[in-house]
Order: sequence, then C-alpha cells, then structure tokens
Amino acid sequence: MVKYSTRKQSEITSSAIALCDRLLSELEKGRRPVLSATKCSLDNSVYTPSIGYLTPGSKRVQSELNVSSVKKISRSLFMLEILLRNVNVGGINTKRELYYISKGLLKSNPLIKPLDFDDQVESDATIDFVCEILECYREELNCFANDRGGQTYSQHLIVTETMPNGETAEIDLSRLGTSPFMPKNRPQNLTLKAKGKIDFCLVLESEGTANTLVANGITKRHPCIVVGAQGVPSNAVRGWVKRIQDQLTVPIYFFGDLDAYTLQNIYRTLKAGSASSLIRNKDFSAPDVRFLGVLPEDIKKYDLFHYDVKMNDPSEARSLKKAEDALKNDPFFRSNRNKGLVKILNWLIESRKRCEQQSFFSVDGRDPLIFEKIIIEKIKSGSYV
Repeated sequence: MVKYSTRKQSEITSSAIALCDRLLSELEKGRRPVLSATKCSLDNSVYTPSIGYLTPGSKRVQSELNVSSVKKISRSLFMLEILLRNVNVGGINTKRELYYISKGLLKSNPLIKPLDFDDQVESDATIDFVCEILECYREELNCFANDRGGQTYSQHLIVTETMPNGETAEIDLSRLGTSPFMPKNRPQNLTLKAKGKIDFCLVLESEGTANTLVANGITKRHPCIVVGAQGVPSNAVRGWVKRIQDQLTVPIYFFGDLDAYTLQNIYRTLKAGSASSLIRNKDFSAPDVRFLGVLPEDIKKYDLFHYDVKMNDPSEARSLKKAEDALKNDPFFRSNRNKGLVKILNWLIESRKRCEQQSFFSVDGRDPLIFEKIIIEKIKSGSYV
C-alpha cells in the first residue's frame, strides 16, 4: 500500500526539475526515457478498514518514449511547464482555464502544434497524469476543478483561514445571517473551532434541501453544522468535511437519495474517496461519516413515496449494473466493515426501487418541520449505517 500526503510547493518543484533533468540526460545518452506514475484505477485500489479510505496499491503505469507514446510524454512535459509557471508566480487556474491557456500557447507556436488537445478531456487527463507522476495533488500545483466547499451553516462554528501571505481571517458563521459560508478548496488553510457545544454535522446530497432546513431554523433549534454537498462531492466538499471530522470530532451524518448512484458515487466518494483520485483520498475523504438515509426500512416506517427503477432508462440500468460490479470488485464494498452498505446495495438491486430524500416532506404536508424532526429522531435512535 502506498500513502501520500501534502508537500510544500518548493519540494514538488524540485522533484519536477529533477525529473526533467533525468529525461534530458537519458536522451543525450541515446536512451529511451520512461515516465512512471501511480495507477489510479479500481484494480489498484486498497481499502483498509483501520484507515477508512481507498489508497493506491503498488501498480504503476509506465510510458517509455517511442512512436506511440511521444505525444503523451511531450504533452505531459508541456502541461508541467504551464503548471510550474503558475506555482512560480502564484497563479491559480481551473482545469477549464488551463485547457484554454494550453490552446493559446500551442496556437502561438507552430513548432508544438502537434501537441494540441482535441478537447478538455485530453488536457484534464494530462494534468492528472502529471500529478500521478509527481505524486502530488493538483491543488498543490494551483489547479482547482471546483473551488466551492459546500454551502455551510451553523450558529456554533468559527473558522480561521490562513491567507497565502500569512495573514489570517476569522469567520464566525453565526454572524453571516442567511448567507452560507463557502469554504475554499484549500482545507489545510482552515482551522475550525466550536463556539459552544456542537451535537452533529449533517451533510445533505441536495444543496436546496440543506437550504430549506436552515431557512426553517434547524441550526437555531439545534447546535449543529449543515452542509449542502451539491451532488457528487468535489475535492473542495470532501476536504471541507474531512476538516470538520478531524478538528471538531463531532458525529457526521450523510443524507441523500436511496439509489445505487447515491450510495456508490456520492456517499462512497465522500466517505472513502474514489479510485480515480487515489493519491488525494488521504486529505479528501471523511471515513467517519455515517449514512443516515434514506434507508430501505424508512420507506415502510414513514410510508414514503418511492419509485420503480425504469430498466429501459439507460442511466438507471447502468447504475444498477455498476452496483453489481461494485459488490464483486470494489474493495470498499467487499470489506466486512461496510456490510451494512452492502445490504442496502443488494436491496436496491433486488427490489429495483428508489426513494428520494425529499419524500420525507410527504409524511405530514401540514408540518414544515417534519423532515427536521425525522432527522433528529433518526440520529437519537441510531437509525443509520
């Protein structure tokens, strides 16, 4: 098992320069240089219950310079130069912006025009490959896919942010009124402090539902933190929830739809990371988060509206097929530690049912606080996985 942690940008720059010097030296000696990178895929994923997130195994991807690999290697060095330039000048860009920066540079230099990217998928893959070679996070190279860390509300949380120039800014979430706190995708720069006792942190798949709970007063009636995850959690959301877990030691609960996609792509990613980001999962996953709902037993207990999965819908059929594959091949779901989640996946596959988190509002249409009441009831009774 290989584990990575954040490094100083100066160390990453030194590693990159050493890499380029090695490649140049091998070319001058008439040898074929080789780029070696961590293989970030499910077949190289290791899940250790005591660690709680997916880590990379020992498999490597080797790219030796030849006719078929010259474009890949040249593109990697070209993108590396762009990323290092940003680090040197303190520039920050999204993946989308880096795609257009590379297009502009290639357009202005006919000699390297053959390296042009047909679409952003190709440039994104090149950025990821560079990071896997250097064994660093793309955030450490000032590249951010999404800078929003999830809308967050609380009456009992104070955040201290350390700026790039060393100065600090203190944010008291209770003083933001109806505006949410939007943590940036730099979790290592944030220090959290509880303002009084915090009972729990609630992460909701739906940002809109999180806003509804807050507007109806959940953070005023209960000392808690509410985070809207906006679907599949970005590194920013994952890093932020990880920070809450590590610095506040409060129980964290996830609430989302009862379907295979939510369990595999949203909850698993938040809790244990993903195979495509193996080298980032250490700092961008929250192993302690619990699955609060929707649970299969909630449907009967609360008489919730639910739906049959339409097998003629390609996306829903594909989601169930991926669930079957996950039970066989995903080390996270194959672990005895997660047998409760496996039970839910099996129920979804066999019943072909799905239930949305908003269905809880149907329990009592006359009570605008019914969802909040059920959430509190489920937490107190231990109705979670």
